[in-house]
Amino acid sequence: MDPEDLLRVVTIACEKLQLQYFVTGSTATIAYGEPRFTNDIDVVIDLSEEKIGPFCKMFSVIDFYLSESAVRAAVKNRSQFNLIHPTSGLKVDFMVVPMTDFDRSRMSRVRELPVLEDKLVRFASPEDAILMKLRYYQMGHSDKHLRDIHGVLKIQGAKIDRCYIADWSTKLGVAQEWIQILDGE
Repeated sequence: MDPEDLLRVVTIACEKLQLQYFVTGSTATIAYGEPRFTNDIDVVIDLSEEKIGPFCKMFSVIDFYLSESAVRAAVKNRSQFNLIHPTSGLKVDFMVVPMTDFDRSRMSRVRELPVLEDKLVRFASPEDAILMKLRYYQMGHSDKHLRDIHGVLKIQGAKIDRCYIADWSTKLGVAQEWIQILDGE
């Protein structure tokens, strides 16, 4: 299984169960910016308690490792759980969306991209992907987040809504990091 196959399996599962989802993280910044290798896919998902069982059944125990108890805990705590394809070593990090004002904004701004040859996939907007990368950079100071942001800004150019980023960067407490990015352009 390659990353595209895994992405297809995940999106089909979410769509069959009519779950709101979007791809974010490095997979999103790669889709909008410059390519680089990543070994995982980050997916924000709105998963309810009633759909946990059907969701887990979408992933064959022969092909995937998915702990239903971890999914239940993540839904209860609005946190994260993993889906692993042991044969390939690929992983999906599912983040159960807490539905803050920012999360509602991100959900309303989702874009469908033709990253798979036979279907569209829901992605965070490039602005929201940048904002999350700013948060991750603030937490860990990994330069890969800065490179991802610069790649999106370079490729997307004037299509980026910088006012939206400036507004949310202040609300999210990452305005200094955003200024640092702008100073580096």
